[in-house]
Amino acid sequence: MNASMTPDMVADTPSGRFVITPAIELLVVGVVLLVAGASYFTIVGQDGRSGLMAPPLVAFMLIVNLIGGVALLMLVGRRIAMRRAAQSPIGGGGRLHVRLVALFSAVAAVPMVLVAISASLLFQYGVQFWYSDRARGMLENASALAQTSYEQQLRRWEEAAVTMADDMSAYLQENSIDNPRFPSFFFQQVYYRSLSESVLFTVSPTREVQTMAIVNPYDIDLIRRIDLDAVERLRKGQRSVTTVTGDRIQVITALPGSDQLYLYAARVESTKSMTDQTARAQTITANYRALLTRARSLQLQFNAALLIVSLLIVGFAVWIALLVADRLVRPVGELVDAARRVAGGDLTARVPDPRRDDEVGTLAKAFNRMTVRLEEQNTELLTANEQLQNRRRLIEAVMAGVSAGVLATDQARSIQIANESAIDLLGAGTLVGEDLATVAPDLAQFDDSGAREGIVQVTRGQETRTLAVRIARTDAGPILTFDDITQQVLDQRRAAWSDVARRIAHEIKNPLTPIQLAAERLQRRYGGKIEADDGTFARLTDTIVRQVGDLRRMVDEFSSFARMPKPVFRDESLVDIARQALFLHEVAHANIRFELDTETPGPDMVCDRRQLGQAFTNIVKNAVEAIETKDDRSEASIVMRLRQIGNHVTVAVEDTGIGLPADRDRIVEPYMTTRARGTGLGLAIVKKIVEEHLGTMTFTDRPGGGTIVHMEFDAGTLASFDQGGSTPEPAGDGQLAALSRNRN
Repeated sequence: MNASMTPDMVADTPSGRFVITPAIELLVVGVVLLVAGASYFTIVGQDGRSGLMAPPLVAFMLIVNLIGGVALLMLVGRRIAMRRAAQSPIGGGGRLHVRLVALFSAVAAVPMVLVAISASLLFQYGVQFWYSDRARGMLENASALAQTSYEQQLRRWEEAAVTMADDMSAYLQENSIDNPRFPSFFFQQVYYRSLSESVLFTVSPTREVQTMAIVNPYDIDLIRRIDLDAVERLRKGQRSVTTVTGDRIQVITALPGSDQLYLYAARVESTKSMTDQTARAQTITANYRALLTRARSLQLQFNAALLIVSLLIVGFAVWIALLVADRLVRPVGELVDAARRVAGGDLTARVPDPRRDDEVGTLAKAFNRMTVRLEEQNTELLTANEQLQNRRRLIEAVMAGVSAGVLATDQARSIQIANESAIDLLGAGTLVGEDLATVAPDLAQFDDSGAREGIVQVTRGQETRTLAVRIARTDAGPILTFDDITQQVLDQRRAAWSDVARRIAHEIKNPLTPIQLAAERLQRRYGGKIEADDGTFARLTDTIVRQVGDLRRMVDEFSSFARMPKPVFRDESLVDIARQALFLHEVAHANIRFELDTETPGPDMVCDRRQLGQAFTNIVKNAVEAIETKDDRSEASIVMRLRQIGNHVTVAVEDTGIGLPADRDRIVEPYMTTRARGTGLGLAIVKKIVEEHLGTMTFTDRPGGGTIVHMEFDAGTLASFDQGGSTPEPAGDGQLAALSRNRN
C-alpha cells in the first residue's frame, strides 16, 4: 500500500479486504440521488393515471430508497468515525469505529426494512380494496355510455341533413328550382326526415344570405341562425357543421354538385336532459378520480413517513455506535501511546493500571511486562549489534570485488549493504541507509511482484539501462543482485529487426521487376491503340509503374537496414560532410533557410564518410518534412551546429517544424513512423550508424517550437580505428560493442 495513503481513502488495507475510496462514496451519493430522482419521475409519471399505484412498485421504491439512505448514513458515520480516529493516538483508519457503525446499522436496518415493507404492503392492499378496478370501470363505462348516446343523437340528425341535401341535389339536376312542385318536394323532405325546420339558401360575395326555400313552422328568424363561419368551413371541404343551440340541433351542409346552394336543417328536441346526463356522468367520474388522487397521495405520504422514520432509527443507531466506539477505544489509545513511546526509544513507558480486570486490562498488564523485559534486553542487543557491524565490514570487503551489483535490504527495504558496482549501475553517490523505493523505484516494484528473477529497466538521468535481477529472500530482508545486459539486449533487438528487414526485402523484391516490365510493355504495345482522349489506360499503367518504384525504394531501405556495411574509418572533415548534407536539400527547398554553425577550422573526426553523410542527410530530410507538415512556414529554418570539446564532438540539428510526437521514446525503433508513407527505418538506420561510431543520439524540444537532434561522438576512441589510405579489415560490430560498453 502506498505510504501516502490516508485514512480518508481506504477503509481496510489488508489484502483481500474491500476498499472504500472517495470515488465509491461519490458513487453511492450519485446512486442515492439517481434512485430518488427515478422515484420522483415515476410518481410524477403516474399522476395522469387513475387508481392507486401498484403496491409492489411502491414497495420496491420504498426499499431501494431505504437501502440507499441506510448506505449513505453508514458512509457518513464512517467519515465521522475516521475523523475521530485521526484525532486519537490510535490511528488505524478508524476501522473499529467503522465496524461498530456497520454492525449497529445492520442490526437496526434489517428489521426496519422488513417492517417497512410489510406495513407498506398491508396498507396498500387494504386501501386498494376500496378502490378496485371494477368500481372504477363501472363509473367510467357509465360516463362513456352517456357521452356515446349524446354523440349518436347528433350524428343521426347530421346524417338526415346530409341525406336530404343529396336528394335535393339529385332533384335539382332534373328540375329547376322555379318548378312549382319544388316547394312541395322540399316540404316532404323535411317531413319525411322528421326535421323541425329547414332553409335552402345561397351566400353572396358580400356575405348576405338569400333564401331559396324555407320551412319555418315556429315562425322564427332562421336567417339569424345561419352561421356564416360554418359556410366558410364548408367551402374549404368540410362535409357538414353540427351545432347545438338551446333546444335545437342544427346542421348546415352544402348541396353536392353546387358551389352556391347550402342547406340549413334543425331538429327541436329537449337536449338539456342529454347534456345534463353527460355532465353528471363526467362530474361523477371526475369526483371519483379526485378521490383516487387523494388516495394515491395518502399512499405516498404513508410510505414517505415509513422511509423517514426508518432512516431516523438507523441514524440513531449510528450515533449510538459512535458513542460506544469512543468508550471502547479509549484504553486502546492509551496502549498505543505507550507503544509509540517505546518505539521512540523510551523503554520506561508504562500503561496506567487498568480500571477493570477484562481483556483490555490483561493486555495492559502484558504490555507492562513486555517493556520491562525490553529494557533488560537492551544491553544485550547493543553487544550483539557490535558483532553484526564487524560481520558487515567483512561482507562489504568481499562484495567490493564482485562485478555484479549487490544490494542487501532489511524488511522495511532500507538499503544496508551496497557494493561499488551497484552504486555505478544505479548512478547514486551513496546507497547505504537510503530507501530502495527512492533510489531505485523500478527495483522496488520488481521486489513487490514477488518474482525471484527477471529483467528490469532502470533510468539514470537521460540513460536507460536493462538489468538482469535476481532476488534472494531472507528473514533479514531481500538481497538483490543484478548485471547490466543493456548492450546484449540492444544487439539481440538489432539482429531481430535486421532479420525481419531481410525477409521483407526478399519477399517483396522478387515480384516487383515482372510487374514493372509488364506495365511498361502494356504501355508500349497498347498505348498507341487507345484513343487520344481516353487517358484512363495511361493513368493506370503510370500508377502501376510509379507504385512499383515506391515499393522498390522501400525495399532498398529494408535492405540497407538489414545489410548495413561495416564502416571504413578514415580521418574526415565533418564540416564538408555537413555542408554536403545541407546542400542537397537547400537546392530543392528554397523556402527554407539552411545554416551551418561551426568553428573555424571545423572539427575533424575518424569516421566512415559515406555512412555519416547518410545519417546527416536523413536527419535533415526529417527536419524538412517536419517543416513542410507545419501550417505556418514563415520562419522556416534548419541549423546544424558542430562543436568539439576535448575528445568529444557534438552535432546538433535544429528545425522549426511541428516538433516531436507524443511517443518520442519510440521514434528510433525500426518500422515506427508518424508519416503516412514512411517506412520507419530512417531514424533506425541513423541510430545504428551513430552507435557504430561510438556515439549517442537524443531528441529534445526546441524553444519556440521544433526539434533538436543532438549527437555526441567519442573522437578520441574513434581515432584508434583510423585505417588511413589502406583498406584493412575494419573493427567489427563485436569490437565496437565491447568498446561502447567499456566507455559507458
